[in-house]
Parts: sequence; C-alpha cells; structure tokens
Amino acid sequence: MLLIAVFSGLSIQSFAQEESAEPFLGMWALTLDYDNSNAGWLEVRQEKGYLDADLLWRGGSVYPIDYTLVTGDQLLLVHGRDVTKKKEGQANRTLHPVQWYEISKISNDRIEGLASFPNRDGLGVETVSFTGKRIPPVGEAPKLKKSMFGDPVELFNGKDLDNWELAEKSAVSGWMAKDGLMVNNPEQKQGETHIQYGNLRTKETFEDFNLTLEVNVPKGSNSGVYLRGIYEVQVMDSYGRDLDSHNMGALYSRITPSEAAEKPAGEWQKMDITLYKRYLTVKLNGKKIIDNQPAEGVTGGAMTSDQFSPGPILLQGDHGKVSYRNMVLTPIVEE
Repeated sequence: MLLIAVFSGLSIQSFAQEESAEPFLGMWALTLDYDNSNAGWLEVRQEKGYLDADLLWRGGSVYPIDYTLVTGDQLLLVHGRDVTKKKEGQANRTLHPVQWYEISKISNDRIEGLASFPNRDGLGVETVSFTGKRIPPVGEAPKLKKSMFGDPVELFNGKDLDNWELAEKSAVSGWMAKDGLMVNNPEQKQGETHIQYGNLRTKETFEDFNLTLEVNVPKGSNSGVYLRGIYEVQVMDSYGRDLDSHNMGALYSRITPSEAAEKPAGEWQKMDITLYKRYLTVKLNGKKIIDNQPAEGVTGGAMTSDQFSPGPILLQGDHGKVSYRNMVLTPIVEE
C-alpha cells in the first residue's frame, strides 16, 4: 500500500508540472551532422492551443511535422508515412514507420538534437546529431532606391567558365560554354553506372543584389538558381500546370508565384530577381510573380543554413539539360 501511495504521488506530481513551448518557438537554422548537404531549417509555432512545426532536412521540400510535443525541457517531433511492402506470394502489407527528433535548448538562441531514422526492415536505427541557431524575425519589407545599386557584374562572358567552378569537387561536370551560351547536359547512358553531375557556382560571393538572366529549359527538364547558394529560385518546364511552390520562378517549396508567367518548354525566358534583407522579388518574362516577400529560411540543397553571410550564385546541374545566357548581377550597396 505504501509503494502504491508513493508511485501515485509521483504520478500526480509529474502530471501537475507546467510544460512550456516558449523556449522552442520561432525559426531555427539547423546544421546537420553530414559530410555534405548539411543544411536544415525548423519552425515551431503555438496557435489555437496546439503546437505545430515545419521542417527542412537537407534536400527536398519543407514539410509539416505530424506531431509536435514538449515534455519536460525537451521538444519531440514525430513524423511518419505509410509504406506498402510487397512480397511475392504474400498479401501486401501497409506499415507506418516513423522518424523522430529529440531537441534540447542549450541557450536562448541555440538548440541541439538527435534525429532517429529507423531502417526500412525494422532492424536498427540511423541517428544523426544536429545543432540549431535561432533566426531573428525578418522585420518589415525593405524599400529599395535606384541610388542603392552599384556597378553591374557580368557573371558569364559567353566565352568560358573561368569565373565559375563546381560546387562538389568529386562530381562530374556537364557544363560548357558553347556558342555564347552556358550549357549543362547531364547525360546518363542506359545500362551504365549513374553519373553524379555537379552544380556550378560563381567563384565570387555576393550579399544583396539584382540578378537578371535568360534561361532555356527543354521539355521535362529542370534546374535552379540558388541565390547566395541558399535560396533556390526554381527553373523547370512547368508550362500549363496549376500554381505551385515548385513551379518556374517559385522560391522552391516556400513561395508560390502569384500567377503563371512561364513560357512553353524550349523557349528563352527572362528572370529578374532581387534579394534584399531576406526579401525576394521575382519577375518572370516581365511579370512580377513574387513581390518583396520574405525568404524565411533556406531551401532544399542549400550550401549552408546561414542566411546572413555572402554566398555564390549556384546553378543546379544534376537534374536535366538547361542553357543560360546574359547573366548580369548588380549589387545593392547600402547608402
């Protein structure tokens, strides 16, 4: 009876503790413990009595977490999806494997965590550690003046790629300068080992700027223009599709264009992109499709999760054939 009373008392005491999500609320720039592609992003919100979170883990899109929980001084994120297993001679079986992220606060603007990814066969778990730094609010939309622009810089001279280099030293280059164009052709040969083609980046780095370029995307192909190496403005054949944050001119998985302004595949298209104080404006073929909207975090495939340091212009080169020309960057200089 005494033991029952003791355990009952402990149970009542533990349920009476006040849990608070306040230390974890906001946006976090994550650095993941991988040798490459180690950028991530997390936002935790508390709205209408519920906790919610969105996560970016290395590549791909930002996705909503299934369940967000604060227990004691730890934040727990749980995410899963249905997977149908097929075995010859057996009925298909649908499983729901989950992955989870255990996160602790180490200071007002720092977190650390451990991500666990169970193996598909249910035997063993891969664990990856990570750290996070709080991202300050973007603030009010900034206003630009013509007097704040510096001298234009020609990124591609139409003759060679001397101002560019592969972002991944071990990758194969599909890039060349040909007939006044910057061309990428990541050709794969059927039946042969898959070739890992690389992204192309400027040797120079930039902070805030206006970037104009022309791009030609063949049918079914895609690429991407990474601003500072962290924000991907999507380049793809999306003509005729419904509006989506993965279409031509979108900030990949973050900002959906206000209208469809892309041309059919194979036609030259003009992009006019301005990045200033984490706010983005995109004009596609003369139409403003993103109007001074905040880039709240990096996009999939970012070179780093740091949004406050200069970075290169990076062109995605591992997805499909694409051509660029007339690439001019005009830096924004504070008055």
